[in-house]
Amino acid sequence: MVLPGRHDRGGRDGDPVAAADAWFLANGLSYFVPECRREARDALSPRRTVPRLLLVALVAAAAGVALAWGTGQVSAAPAVVLTLVLVAVGSYALTVLHVRPILSWALRRTASSLPSLLPQMTRALPLLLIFVTFLFINAEVWQLAASLQTGTLWLVVLLFVGMAVAFLLVRLPEEVDRADDAVDADFLRRACRRTPLEEVCEELLADPGADPVARATVTGFERGNLVLFLVIVQFVQVLLLAATVFGFFLLFGALTMGVGVQEAWTGLERDAIHTLPYLAQVSVPLGKVSLFLGSFSLLYLTVSTVTDEAYREQFFGLVTRELERAVGVRAVYLTLREQRRQGSA
Repeated sequence: MVLPGRHDRGGRDGDPVAAADAWFLANGLSYFVPECRREARDALSPRRTVPRLLLVALVAAAAGVALAWGTGQVSAAPAVVLTLVLVAVGSYALTVLHVRPILSWALRRTASSLPSLLPQMTRALPLLLIFVTFLFINAEVWQLAASLQTGTLWLVVLLFVGMAVAFLLVRLPEEVDRADDAVDADFLRRACRRTPLEEVCEELLADPGADPVARATVTGFERGNLVLFLVIVQFVQVLLLAATVFGFFLLFGALTMGVGVQEAWTGLERDAIHTLPYLAQVSVPLGKVSLFLGSFSLLYLTVSTVTDEAYREQFFGLVTRELERAVGVRAVYLTLREQRRQGSA
């Protein structure tokens, strides 16, 4: 398999189509490979998904009811069912739907870009911390968070996460549309540089009968591939910031919120406030409040970082090159495969 970003002379030393397939997989573009796309489409057929989903739902329901009965918390049942279903869907996507290459490449890309992105991302943190700190030192928020059962709190966290992902799924496809709308001959040359189709691109652009620009529009599974890449990159960055907010409030609360204050603000008896050994102020209510505000911050940061023009310019300036490469190489790849199909007909 070709390493991401490596220059592969597949057009000279071997089959450029096979080399491009390997390049797609190495760069998290598994749905650009027809075989992977076909397998994923078959795996999503009702004949294969419905029985598995029913089995997972039954197992999750049994586990949820057992946990709810054992803990006495009714909210544990829906929380466990939803969590197990999400885990099963994620596992199915990684193992059967060929999402693993997309996830791996997006995480590697995120890790490599963090040093340049973090300073820009933290522009949203100071104002957020000032705003959320006033919520943190509010007795009503402590009463609300402390009164939530563990299952209910987890459902609230999943709600905030779901809203954040839904917002990304609505907004980020616009970036894919911008990339494929800008395709021309120079775009293709720039996108295919240092890829297995660099030489093929020049040959096709010189061929009057070939028109790779006409195949630039990305649709279906391939469009979903690019959107999923953007969602993962963006969500991981926001998740890191939200985790920072969670850690900040744990530390801030441990330094400032004594057990007496927590008792007064939560309305709980002192014996009901469970704390860590040797860390009397790090309590379960403190953890609940921090988790609640951290998950709320995740939603806030997701919206603000996508709508903030300065951040969007910084973030999408780094990922636009990845989108352009994918769109350009795909257009040349489809043209080459079409020429081969016509030649063999």
